Parts: sequence; structure tokens; C-alpha cells
Amino acid sequence: MRFRFLLLVLLLAVSPAWAQDTDVTVEDASTPSGDPASAVDQGPAFVDQAEWEAVAERANAALESGRASNAAFGDLRSELADWRDRFLARQTLNAARITTVRAQIAALGEVPDAAAENVHIAVRRGLLNDQLSDLRAPAILAQEAHTQANGQIGEIDSIIRDRQTELFLERSQSPLNPNGWSRTWDALTAAVGTLKGEVQVNANNPRLRSEMLSQFPAIFVLLAVSVVFVLRGRAWFSWAAGLIVSHSRRGQKVLQFVLSLGQIVIPLLGLMAFSTALQLSGMSGRRLSAIIEVLPQYGLLAILAHWFAGQLLPTNSTDGGHPIGLSPQQSGRAHRRFILLGYTMMAFGMAQVFVTVNTLHVVPSVVALFPFGVVMTWALYWFGHIIRRTTIVDADDVQRSFRVTLRSAISRGLMGAAVIGIGLAALGYSNAFDSITYPAAMTVFVLALLLLLQRLTVDAYTLLSKSESSAQDALMPVLIGFMLVLVSLPVLALIWGAQVTDLTELWARFREGFNIGETKISPSNFLFFAVVFILGYTITRLTQAALRTTILPRTKLDIGGQNAVVSGLGYIGIFLAALIAITTAGIDLSGLAIVAGALSVGIGFGLQNIVSNFISGIILLIERPISQGDWIEVGGQMGYVRDISVRSTRIETFDRTDVIVPNADLISNQVINWTRGNSVGRAIVPVGVAYGTDTEWVTSILREIAEAHPMVVMNPPPAVMFIGFGADSLDFQIRAILRDVNYVMHVKSDMNHAIAKRFVAEGIEIPFGQRDIWLRNPEVLDFSGKRPAQTPSDESPKDEPPKDDVTS
Repeated sequence: MRFRFLLLVLLLAVSPAWAQDTDVTVEDASTPSGDPASAVDQGPAFVDQAEWEAVAERANAALESGRASNAAFGDLRSELADWRDRFLARQTLNAARITTVRAQIAALGEVPDAAAENVHIAVRRGLLNDQLSDLRAPAILAQEAHTQANGQIGEIDSIIRDRQTELFLERSQSPLNPNGWSRTWDALTAAVGTLKGEVQVNANNPRLRSEMLSQFPAIFVLLAVSVVFVLRGRAWFSWAAGLIVSHSRRGQKVLQFVLSLGQIVIPLLGLMAFSTALQLSGMSGRRLSAIIEVLPQYGLLAILAHWFAGQLLPTNSTDGGHPIGLSPQQSGRAHRRFILLGYTMMAFGMAQVFVTVNTLHVVPSVVALFPFGVVMTWALYWFGHIIRRTTIVDADDVQRSFRVTLRSAISRGLMGAAVIGIGLAALGYSNAFDSITYPAAMTVFVLALLLLLQRLTVDAYTLLSKSESSAQDALMPVLIGFMLVLVSLPVLALIWGAQVTDLTELWARFREGFNIGETKISPSNFLFFAVVFILGYTITRLTQAALRTTILPRTKLDIGGQNAVVSGLGYIGIFLAALIAITTAGIDLSGLAIVAGALSVGIGFGLQNIVSNFISGIILLIERPISQGDWIEVGGQMGYVRDISVRSTRIETFDRTDVIVPNADLISNQVINWTRGNSVGRAIVPVGVAYGTDTEWVTSILREIAEAHPMVVMNPPPAVMFIGFGADSLDFQIRAILRDVNYVMHVKSDMNHAIAKRFVAEGIEIPFGQRDIWLRNPEVLDFSGKRPAQTPSDESPKDEPPKDDVTS
């Protein structure tokens, strides 16, 4: 009992030194540590828990009933998405503190299995475990709330998608059925009468008439501006832009594109002026005002059609100079089809607004919109048919094949969308027509804009680089074009019926990352990893440059040693940069150990040659049997070592060709290094003289020639060897040690020249091979050409030797 009392006093005395700051709320994750009662009675898990529970209950009620509108579900989904983002941010609460406490627990060691643990360590371990549990509680609760919000969002999305599918497959009476034509005519007549009646009521109103008269100057000016801008603005601005471009010297294409934007702005301002003038008059009623209000919006489609057709489908192009490879005849037809497509899209949109504001029934609406849809699909089909026949010029086979395939796919898609859409519309699936054909037509505008922006990128790069040829082959315009395609993907998704919430959901999933085992990898981890790795990589390269240019040249290391040090430092630096980046990004690779172990077996078999070359490269850098600049011979190849990388070595032969030799061959095969350690080497010059020549005299002459050459060293002195008696000559060899073996061919050439001159002066004959030809029976040869050819019967017997036997 006394021992327990003393132990309790001791723990109370030392507990202040062990106390940790464990104030935890939702924001700072604090709860009292070591007190189980306080952990149970701690109030709400979050300061805004009541607010979240109210939102969650409201979402559950709406999901159970399933009667809320799509708009109500959309608002509820946005609110849940905000909460989900909030909970996602809270999952990293106390991360640094949790890491510290876990390190403290790890420092205490493993809990012994058999022997009893020291009471102080056991008590301390219990306190730290309780503290760790309290610190992790807010993140765990945030993860649970995040899961709940994410699940409710998924249920809402499922309900909205089911409703959209039902709407897409909803079928009404076919517009080709004559039974609906009379109803449609009556409905349209009534709608027009309603619009006319609203205008007449407003016109008979004295107050509105007086207001119109007071606004008449402004209305007149706006109408005049609208007429001029819409009818003549595009032509006048095009003429002015051409005049400006013709007087510019550089960047004409970029300037032309920028000025061409006025062909959009001027007509659009004209439509806005016209719409404003009609609204200022006050004579339009509620329904007509709604139609007038959207006139600039849909009129922009026709304006863009004119602009795109002028930029991409010019009517005055020449063969080989068309922006998309059309012939002049095809370009003219495509020009007209594109403009027609824009006007039909404008008319179709205005007709939809007319049907909506007049609240026509389903059958009159379908029948009224069907003629506009027919014209739009016809223009879309023939436009796709024309671009399918384009030709690609000034491109290699790979580029030509890719572009032809891409254009063929786009044209087939447009033609298919037109045929399928009009077919569904004829069967009564008007919503399906709206979901297929109209988005396909809008896709044409997006693709045209992408093509123009890509051309602008190339033209701008040409302006900045001042080289048109380099711009065509440069990487930067291609990367910018790729980024433009990525940016256009969300726009295309929205055009084809995707909701903004769908895109935000994808972005949320991307932000959450993914789990591999117990390792969670998020975009922030990737970004932090990339930043740290790039920083480490840059520091490594700068250090290598400093060593190569400043430090190592002042040491006694040769070139090969310097390159080995620089290369080794590069490998170590890159490895450390990757290791530090992984550690600082918080990526736990322990969960990937099993996966990596399983993959290493297959990778080991598949990459054993690469691994062998890699290890051999490291051995070459450490042992340095060869160095950069050495003259080596391996595998029948001879040349200078120009580069030693981690996988292979590059050898430049004397023919100035590069030979890539795997490093494993340099380690496992025999290698002759002519300049290892020093450049001293031996040259052997063979010489032959005629039989009967004084050999001692020849020996003295050859020795004098060898000793006279400046490249030959005198210690050891050059030697002249009498090799033997050849078939045609007495054979000698000059064997001399050279100061630099790299000049061995030059030395041999110089000695041969000197030998030839000295032998001529001394009268020494250099023999050459001679052959005597004996002809048996020369009388059978006819040199006059008048002797008739022999018949087979006149030929000699087979056992006799041939007449033209040649002996040497």
C-alpha cells in the first residue's frame, strides 16, 4: 500500500513535465487527455454540428419523398457540396500534432509480450494513446460527415439523371402526323394574335405613347445605328482592317485576327441597339419583350457563322493555300453551308423562345419546331459531308494520316448526329432531337474556335521567334494547343447536356485523390512533390555545372575522373531529390511495399538487361576502366569515348559515326583501351625491299627515318626489325613509341613518304608482285575476227585440257 502511495506521488510530481497541449475543438481538435469522463461528455463534435444535422435531415427528407424539383435538388446539392468541401478540409486537422505523438509512442518501443512493462513507460504509453485518440477524433468525425454528404450528393445526382433519361425518351405525336397540323396552325394563329393584341393595347395607352414620343430621338438613333452596323458594319470594318494590315510589316496574321474581331463586335452592337430601341418604345408586350430580349443572344450565332466562314472557309482561296485544305469549289460550298447553319440555329432558338413564352402544348410545339430542325440538320449533314473530302498538304505521312482520320471522324459524327436527330424528331422524340442535333451544331462552332486559336498561337510564336519554319516545328504551340483542347472539354460537356454540378463533382473527386492500400494520394501531394523535386533537380544541375566549370578544372583529376564525379553527383542528387520530395509531400510508401514487391518480380525479369546495364554503368563510373576521351576498341568497333551514361556508352568512330554500346558489354567483354592512363603508344610500319638488297643498309636508313620524326620518343629508341623472307620481298618493320598514339596514322603516313623518297635517292627497289600468264595452244585464238566459230563437233576431246588454261 505504501509503495502504491509513493508511486502515485511520483506520478503527480512528474506529470507537469509530461503535460501536452491538447486543447481540441473542431477547429483545433482539443479534448482533455487522459480523462475518460471528459472524452464522453464533450458536447457537440463540431461547433456547427447542429447546422449540419439540419441540412442532412432536410436532404434525407427530400430524398425519401423524391418529389422535389430539379432546381430544388440542385440548390440542396450545392449546399451539401459546400459542407463536403468543409469536411474534406477538416480531415487534416492536427496532422502535425498527430505525427509528433505517434513518434513519441514509437520512441517508447514495442509492448513486451511476456515480461511486464515498466510502470512508468506503461502509464506514459497510455496517456499518449489517449491523447492520440483525442487528436484523431475530429478528423475521423469529419471523414464520417464527409462520407454522409458525399452519399447524399450521389443520391441526388442519381435522381436527376433518371429524370433526364425519362425526359430524353419521352415521346409525343409525330410531327408528320397530319392530325396535329390543324391544331398547330390554330395554336400559332392564337399566339400571334396574342402578341398583336399586347402591342395594340400598349399602342392605345396614352401614357406609353407619350413616353415613346419622348424617347423617339434615342429610338431613332439606335435604329439607325443598328441598321448600319448590321447591314454594312462587317464589310466596312473588314475593308478598314485590310487597309491597316497592308501597311504593317510584321505580325500581319496576328494583327489581321485581332482586327477581324470587329466583324463580331460591330454587328452584335447593332443587334443590341435594335433590341434596346424596341424595348425603349414600350409598345412590345410581355411575350414579345421576352423574344426581343434574346435576339442578340441568338443573333450572335449567325454573326459567328459569318466570322468563322470568312476565317476558315474563304471564298477567294487558292489551291494549296486553304486553312483546312479545301479546294476553292469545296470552300465556297462549305462557306455557304456554315452560314446557313448559323442562321438556322438562330431561327431554331428564337422559335423555341416563341413556343415557351406562349406556352404552346406539346404537339403544336413539336410540329412548329420541326421545319427549323429539318433545315438545320440538312445544313449540318452537308457541312460534314464537305469537310470529309478535304485534302491534307505539306505534311508527312503520320501527320496526314492523323488529320485525315480526325476529320473523317468529325464529319461522320456530324452526319450521324444529323440523320439520327431528324429521324428521332420524325418519330416524336423531340427532346432527343434537342439533345443530339443542336449540341452537334454547337460543337462545330467550338471546334472552329479551337482551330482559329491554334492558328493564332502559331502566328504569335512566329512573330515572337521571327522564324516561320521554327514555329511550324516548335513544341510550344503544340503544348498550347493541347491546353486549349483540355479547356474546351468542360465546354463541350456542358453543350452535350452535362450539368455544372457534374463538373464540380469530378473536380471534387479529383481533389479528394485516391487510396492505394492505406496510402492516400491527392493532387496537393502531387503538386508538392513536383515542386520539391523540381527544386532539388535544379539544385543538382546547378551544383553539377559549378563543379564542371569552376571546381574540378582546378583539381588534378583528368577529364574522365571529372565526368565521373559530375555524373555520380547527378545520380545521387536526383535520388535524394525524389526521396526528399516523397517525404515532404507526406506520401507514405509503406502501404505500397506489397504491391512493389509483387511488381518487382515481373519487372526484374522484363528489365534484367536494363538493370544489368545500369549496374555496369555505375561500375564504369567508379572503377573508370574507360573514361571520356579514351580511344578504345570493343566488339570490332574502334573510336573515342564521347559519353558514358547510366545505361550505355557512346563511341565516336573515325568515320564520325556514333556507336551506342551497352555498358554490360564493356564490363563482360574484352576492351582494348589505347590511351588508358597516358597517350603513349607504338606505331608499326611494314616495309619490303627487293631480294639482293643489303639488309644492314636498309636497317640503318629506316632507323634514321624513324629517329628523325618528331613524334617518336628516343627512350626507348625506335627499332627496325628484319622480319623474314616474303614471297616477293625482304620484309622489315619499324617499331617506334609515339608521344601521342592518337596521331599514329599521321606518323605512318609521314614515314612512308620519307621511305619512298629515301629509297628512290639510294636506288633501293621496292618490289611488287608479278604474274606470268602462259597460254597453251595459242593458235586457236582468232585475232582477225574472220574465222568462223567452231561447231561442237570440231571441239577437242573431253579428256584433253582446256585450250585457254591459265597458269601462273
